[in-house]
Order: sequence, then C-alpha cells, then structure tokens
Amino acid sequence: MKKFLILVISVLFLSIGHLYAQEQGKFRVGLDLGYTIPTSGGGGLLFYLEPKYNIRDNMNIGLRIGGAAMVRDLVYFDNMNELSGNISVNGSYVLTYDYYFKSEGSNFAPFVGAGIGWMRFAAISFDSDVEPDEAGNLSVNSSFAPVLRAGFEAGKFRLSLDYNIVPKSDIVDLQGNVIGETGNSYLGIALGFYVGGGKWRN
Repeated sequence: MKKFLILVISVLFLSIGHLYAQEQGKFRVGLDLGYTIPTSGGGGLLFYLEPKYNIRDNMNIGLRIGGAAMVRDLVYFDNMNELSGNISVNGSYVLTYDYYFKSEGSNFAPFVGAGIGWMRFAAISFDSDVEPDEAGNLSVNSSFAPVLRAGFEAGKFRLSLDYNIVPKSDIVDLQGNVIGETGNSYLGIALGFYVGGGKWRN
C-alpha cells in the first residue's frame, strides 16, 4: 500500500505543468488484461472491460466490469511433498473516476483515479495431505469494495496499477463449519488499450 501511495504522489509531481487531456463529451471503451498480486501472497490473472465518458478535458467517469482469479497463501513442503493454499475468483462492477495530467505536445498522459463498486468473490482452500471430506468447501460472499489506481496512457495504450480493497471471506468445510478465513485484497497490474474518446489535445 505504501508503494502505491508513493507512486501516486510521484505521478502528481512529475506531471505538474501545462495540463491537457482528451476531448470533453466523448465516449471511450477500454480493455485491460493483467496480473494480480494478492496481499496474502500468490498471484493470478485479471480482466477488465471499461466504458467511460469524458466529463471534462482532463477527467472521466466509467464502469469497470471485470474479474480476477488468484492462487493465494501457497505453501509447499518439499520434504513431505505437500501443497496447500487458497484459490479465489471474483467478479466486480466498479464506478470509476480518473484525473489525467498531460504535458503540451506529448501523447503521454499519467493519471490517478479511484472507484467504488460491488464485488462478488468466492474462495476455496486445498491441501494435498488431507482427506477429501476434510478439505475446504467453496465460500461465496459479496460486498462493496473501493479501488485506488494510477498509471499512464500513451496514445491509445494504457498501463495501470490498481489496489482493490476487498473484505476477507470465510473458509468452510463440507459440513458447513467455518475452518478459517482468507484475505481477498489485491494489487492489479494491467496493460490494455482503448477506442474512442477523441484525440489528446496538443
């Protein structure tokens, strides 16, 4: 989290100057693919589709529709040939706001943004050393989840970092008993492109 905040502050300071951005009143649609880094360790993949509307020349609002699949809390015991961890999948609908910084005469545009939305997430635990009837069962939860993000656009391409603050979920056994909990927050690193939105103004 500290590294993310440092990145946001750095983008703000590096981008001060003559500020320009996309054309007000234009629509755009973006598609992002990337990698997730759960706060509890592990990794996974993400996918975002985000239609947006430019409410000003340097800001827009949008709806981020997407999901992520992650393997977390992964532990491997080599001498016993055992593997344990958690698998989670989530889908989300997030209302977003981005503010852009652009220097005159450049197609490079850093941005910072935030969002709030509804996220549905499922988690299951696994352990290669336990009996199938003792394994963790699927636990499904849903909640409001805030998002912080920053990155840059160059032409029609986009690189972004987003921190998704997702509540923890319970892990239950096949009898419905809670046997633990697992964190769901994650950092996403995404690369994508967008169409529409007008042209960056020089």
